[in-house]
This record gives sequence, structure tokens and C-alpha cells, in this order.
Amino acid sequence: MMHAPRYALVAMAVTLLSACGGGNDVALEDTDPETIYQRAERELASGDADDAAGLFSEIERLYPYSEWAKRALIMQAFAYHQDRDYENARAAAQRFIDFYPVDEDAAYAQYLLALSYYDQIDQVGRDQGLTFQALQALRTVIERYPESEYARSSILKFDLAFDHLAAKEMEIGRYYLKRGHYPAAINRFRAVVEEFQTTTHTPEALMRLVEAYLALGLEDEAQTAGAILGYNFQASPFYDDAFRQLTGQGLSPEARGSGWLRSIYDRTIRGRWL
Repeated sequence: MMHAPRYALVAMAVTLLSACGGGNDVALEDTDPETIYQRAERELASGDADDAAGLFSEIERLYPYSEWAKRALIMQAFAYHQDRDYENARAAAQRFIDFYPVDEDAAYAQYLLALSYYDQIDQVGRDQGLTFQALQALRTVIERYPESEYARSSILKFDLAFDHLAAKEMEIGRYYLKRGHYPAAINRFRAVVEEFQTTTHTPEALMRLVEAYLALGLEDEAQTAGAILGYNFQASPFYDDAFRQLTGQGLSPEARGSGWLRSIYDRTIRGRWL
């Protein structure tokens, strides 16, 4: 199960043990908040997250500003997320942060808000705006709640989301390269090298730069890209590919010229990647 608020799992276990008793015939307006809360937990435990979220929201409506309303609000966000209703999950999580910014569950609310973006970016071809929003929300967890139990998970997810953006740049760059649109391809691979150099896609981006520059007859740039690749990723199969491309044209991976790649190479050999 995904991370849940601190009291939720214990309370749900107790609710499960008592699930067989009592009916639901009394109108919600005439029901105390604890009873509604327990009904919502039974729905959540049985897999009906949508109905659970609705019941949690009723507590917020009927008993605003109460302790039960606070608990119900964070559980409402959790239930909506379980139901993959990410928009409502974000709205509930944001309300919790706005109403209870210093509560010990505020870190979880921020983490849940971030997840509501992150869980939608599992495919490279999807809207990259979601990825940027996920990165921003995850960074907030990391910076605002560095000692929380959610910080480490947020760091891991931040790195994966960052890698996802680089993957998108690579996908578009390969598309242009395959069709012979070399300047457009170079722009995409350059973005990976300059902006996403800590991701797993940097070795391929450098190799693709070798390929694109050779296709344009820009030998100095191709050789310099190969030199950076060899200096930082000599064990990579992408370096082997770049080396074959260069030597196949009587060239070698060495820093040449004075372009943007030469500047990166000079910083690299001084021990600073960028």
C-alpha cells in the first residue's frame, strides 16, 4: 500500500474488525463524525475509494474546523489518489496544506500532492508539463520537510522524473536524426548534455552528437563530443560506437575547435562537468 497518514492504517484495521456490525440507514446529517469516518474507512478497506472519498468529504462539510474534519481531509486526499482521481487528490491535499501548514501530516499532504503529478508521467510521450509540476512539488517536499519519512522517496522520484525529461529530449532528437534534420537533432542532444548531464541519457546524447556532426561535416565538434564521451564514459557501449564512427572517417576523439562542446571539455578535464 502507498504511504498513508500516520493514524490511517491502524484505524483501518480496527474498522475492518468491526465491519460486520451496524447499518447505514441513518442520514449523514444525523450521524456523528466518528461514525461517518468509520464508514468511510470500511469503504476504503473494501476497495471502494470513490465512495470513501465522498464520505470523508461529508465530514469536512458537516463538521468543519473539527479534529475529525482535519483527519477526514487528509484521508480524502488519500482516497482520491487511491481511486486515481488525481485532480481531486491534489485539491484535497492542497486544502490540507493551506488549512494546517504546521500539522505533522502536512509533509504527507505535500508528498501526496507531488505523487498526484508523478503517477501520471509513467509514459515518455505524455504531457511534459506534468513532469515539471511533479519536479516542483517533489522539490518542495525535499526542501521543506528534509527530515520527514517522505524526503528520501521524494529524492528518488525527483531523479526519475528528471531522467524522464531527458528521455523525452532524446526521443525527439532521435526522431529528427533519423529523418536527417541534423540541426534540430543537435539542439535536443545539446539540451541533454547541458541541462540533464546527471541522467542516464548523457552518454547516448554525446554519441548522437558525434553522429549528427559527422553527417554535417563538422569534424571538430564530432571529435570533441567523442572526447567528452571517452573522458567521462569510456566503458559505455556508446563510446565504442562513437569511436568506430570517428575512426571510420580517419578521425579520433580529441578536443578540437572552440565551440560549446570544447568549453564543456575544458571544464570536464578540470574536474567540473558543468
